[in-house]
Amino acid sequence: MYYKLLALNIDGTILKNNGRLPRETKEAVAYVKRKGVYVTLMTSRNLLSARKVAKALRLDGMLITFQGAMIGKTLDDKLFEAVIPEERTFNIVQILENFNCNIRLMHERYSLGNRKKVKKNLVVQTVLSSSDPFFYPTQFVDSLGDVLIDEPVAVPKIDVYFAEDEERDEAAAVLAKSVPSIDMIMHPNGKMEIVPQGVSKLTGLRRLAQHIGVSLKETVVIGDGVDDLPAIEAAGLGVAMGNAPVEVKRAADWVTRSNEQLGVAYMVKEHFRKQQRIEFLQKLKTKQ
Repeated sequence: MYYKLLALNIDGTILKNNGRLPRETKEAVAYVKRKGVYVTLMTSRNLLSARKVAKALRLDGMLITFQGAMIGKTLDDKLFEAVIPEERTFNIVQILENFNCNIRLMHERYSLGNRKKVKKNLVVQTVLSSSDPFFYPTQFVDSLGDVLIDEPVAVPKIDVYFAEDEERDEAAAVLAKSVPSIDMIMHPNGKMEIVPQGVSKLTGLRRLAQHIGVSLKETVVIGDGVDDLPAIEAAGLGVAMGNAPVEVKRAADWVTRSNEQLGVAYMVKEHFRKQQRIEFLQKLKTKQ
């Protein structure tokens, strides 16, 4: 099988734990691009943040962002966009404000969060951690509900952080009963992402693949999180990072080294060195 699309997760995959993008990973991406492979990023990050990473990798194509809720090159050049409508966003916030959690409404240009302090000063951690190292304006308010009454907003994604998984699961159960047309993505350590129904990295991958005329069997996906798992399973070659949870590794066709051990660079060089340039293969077909 000759692969035509490579989709890379960002945090925990191409970036090291300190948020740095290794030179070896940049070189590996350039190497696979020279083979004629379309390279994209597939991330829970906003498009502005993903675009900065893409710029460092010299990628100018479509990016799968906000867990698949937004696919585009820039905010003015989008292939697809799904949002949680204003009224539904307000209803979600009203429910979540009854729980001890930090809420972040992730707009395409900024995020809006509540000031509530969760265990271990989670508010500061979520804003300044390596998962969001690039500039993305964040405003904190005392009550999101009060703000949304005067200034309603529709968003591609809502991030919620709880001190405990148990409280997160309780809130998720209430949301599932009370709010239609949303999906919830659970992460370790009390994190939950809320997206429009039907949105995922896999559906984003499908949309982009269809747009560029590539089948899922012609794609390679590399990721480390449970949110990457469906795309890893569906891809022609699904690759789990060495730092991925056990269930992600079990679903993968290939387990590479960890992000700290340059797992993306290692996998790309090992696999794609065997693949001829797509243009060369097309010329061979023409001659036959």
